[in-house]
This record gives sequence, structure tokens and C-alpha cells, in this order.
Amino acid sequence: MAFDGRTWVAAALLMAAGAACAQPSARWQVAGVALALGGMAALLARRPQTPPVPIQAAEPATGGQEPTALLRLQVLLEHLPAATWMWEGGGRLQALSARARRLMAPGGVRDAQALQALLVERARAGQGGQIQLDTERGGERWGLALQALSLAGQEQVLIVLLPLENELEAERQDAWRSLVQVLTHEIMNSLTPIASLSQSALGLLEEAEAGQVDAGPDLRLALDTVAQRAAGLQRFVLDYRRLSQVPPPQLEPVDVEALLRRLEVAVAPAWVARGGAVLFTLHQGGLRLQADPAQLEQALLNLIRNAEVATRDCAQPKLWVEAKLSRGGRLRLTVRDNGPGVPAGLEQQIFLPFFSAAPGGSGIGLTLTRQLVHGMGGRLRHVRPLEGGAAFVLSF
Repeated sequence: MAFDGRTWVAAALLMAAGAACAQPSARWQVAGVALALGGMAALLARRPQTPPVPIQAAEPATGGQEPTALLRLQVLLEHLPAATWMWEGGGRLQALSARARRLMAPGGVRDAQALQALLVERARAGQGGQIQLDTERGGERWGLALQALSLAGQEQVLIVLLPLENELEAERQDAWRSLVQVLTHEIMNSLTPIASLSQSALGLLEEAEAGQVDAGPDLRLALDTVAQRAAGLQRFVLDYRRLSQVPPPQLEPVDVEALLRRLEVAVAPAWVARGGAVLFTLHQGGLRLQADPAQLEQALLNLIRNAEVATRDCAQPKLWVEAKLSRGGRLRLTVRDNGPGVPAGLEQQIFLPFFSAAPGGSGIGLTLTRQLVHGMGGRLRHVRPLEGGAAFVLSF
């Protein structure tokens, strides 16, 4: 029998998936899942699904290339570093990888039947995402990916589970370390001079009471400085409270055209007064978005304020705000300026709480904006335009 290109494509995709899933990054693991789904779909579209063949059953092919190639695909699938099942409409769940069988076996999840029921329920609903599994090692988070297939007229669903616990825990620890470092730095910057000046003020007061010096001017200066540093520390705490107490969004349909008109009326005069220009562009009419109107407007105003700060030294500052549908029907809102752009190497740090690339910045604007956008089911990212400057894209 001829060995056509579809099976070779499946083999290449599965081998690439094994390599990608072996990487420690969650981004590589997701890429591995996508490659695995594509490779398995191509293979399953060629012939009916058969149970995985153990390694010890492998024997040299005697009648041509195809048995050896198919066996190789089955071995790769068996040892794919993801728990993989095929679910048929009748309710039968078939394990396709060794990791899937280990997860259901003693030492894996505490209740295998509960996991089977959960996977079947998710497969019926077509609902992937993150799930929590009760394993012998404790609660663990896993990523669930689904791929619907139609084989010989029968609807089936390919189910893939990837462990996320270690990766998420590492990212959470990194976030905590970064936050603690920032909090420690900011608090100590205020407490150190407050403590020092308080001691100096006490010394001046003692000398004044002893009649040794006139401590009035120096004492007033010390106390005034203490008051300023205390006020700065209070502002820092209030900023932190703003980040930690964002109210949940109240979602409703938002007319994107009306939103852009309101923003243009609010910000254009200030840019024109600086000798600059603003351009608000709506690429498609009738766009509507399910979001919190106040929080969405606040997020865009935060980005526009950042653009205003970034272009303060520009002779002709420019602001572009546009809304359009991208491929896949996603709405993209972009805020771009012609400033110097984000310094190289700081693209990820700019979203950390209290980190600011601008002198005197509070460092909460982008953090709060990302939190607002994420709460509404969107995503905020920075891109570096070819024309220069900085651009921030909200995707929904």
C-alpha cells in the first residue's frame, strides 16, 4: 500500500509535539498540544483508531514502509508527555497514552471514575481550560484541550491533559518575589529617612530644652521632611489598595464607536494645545463589545495618559487610537504614540506593580490597566511598531 503525505505530516507533527511538550515553559507545552492534536487528527483521518502498541511489541516491517511508520506513530503517541484520550459519542473513554493510564491508575488521581465523568462532561460541552485534579500528591492544576473529530461519520473528541501545577507555582513564586522586592524597596525608601529625621528632631529638641541652641528652624525642617515622606508612604499604600481592591466588572454591551467619540472629546484638546494631533479610527462600523463601560474607558484613558507622558519631549506629539476586528473575529483596540518607546529589555517589567520606566512614575498604571482588561476577559500586551514609539493592544 502506498504511504501518502498525510501520514508523514502526522509523524512530523507528533515528533515535534514530543519535543515541544518536553520544554519546561507552559508556552511550549501548549504548542506541543496543538501539534499533537494536528498530528493525531491527520493520522486518525487516514484509518480507524487502534490501541497503542507497547514498545516491546515493535518488530521490523516485512512488507514495506507503512507498518513501520504506523508503529512509530503509535510509539510516539504512547510516550507523548501528555495524558491523552479519545471519547466516542457512546460515552466510552479510551486512553491513548501511557500518561493517561498512569493518571487513572493507583498513585494517580484519587477518584478515577470522577475524572472520567469530568472529562466526558467537558467533552460533551466542548469546554476546555484549566481544571483541578485531586491526586495522591494533593490538588493539582491541569490544562484541558479538546479537538472534535469525525471518523467514518462518527463524532469523536480528542482529549489532552497537560500538568500546569509546577509551571504555575514557579510563576506565582516569581511574582511574589518581585512584589516583595518592590514593596520592601518603596517602604524602606520612606521609613529610613523618617527614622533618621525623627532621631535628629529629638536631638534638636533636647538641645533646645537645655538652652544650648535655637532649634526652631532646623526642627521645623526635619519635621516637615518627615511629614512629606509619611505622605509619600501613604500615597504608596493607597496605590497598592487600588490594585488589590478593583471591583468586579459589570458586563454589558458597549458601542465601540460611541466609546471612541467620548475618548476623543475628552483627550483631543490637551494634545492639540501641546501642538500635537490625535487620530481615532474605527475600521468597521457597528462594533459592540461585552465589557464594563467605565472600566474599559478607564483602561484606555490610562494608556492615553502613558502616551502623553511618553511624548512630553516631542515637538509634534501624536496619538493613534484604533478599533478593528482581527482574524478570528476578535476585537482589537490599539493605543499608539510617537514617543521614544519602551526601553529594550523592559517589555515585560513594565507590567510589574510599581515598576516605572518614567522618572517619578507611580508604576501602577499599566498594572491596573492589565488587571481591568483581564477582568473583562481580554488581554493587554505591548508591541513595538515598525514606525517607532510604543503601542498597547487590547484584545477581546
